[in-house]
Amino acid sequence: MAKNSIIQLHNSNGAHNIQIGVSKFVCIGAAAPFDHPHIYIDMGAATETVCPYCSTLYKFNAKLAANETIPKDAILAH
Repeated sequence: MAKNSIIQLHNSNGAHNIQIGVSKFVCIGAAAPFDHPHIYIDMGAATETVCPYCSTLYKFNAKLAANETIPKDAILAH
């Protein structure tokens, strides 16, 4: 993963929420071919946000690195 790239997150497993270590990311919904339009989300100072397409609740967790999520499989692998 490039140092300044924006991570793409998905909720293919239908988790109730996804904890993330970044505040700027792209939500794709589920992995292709079941994805929704890929949208950029900037949480700003908020600690939680909901994707307007798939209703996934994202929660910022400062203990996680930029390339970590809970559950662990929420980052789209290229």
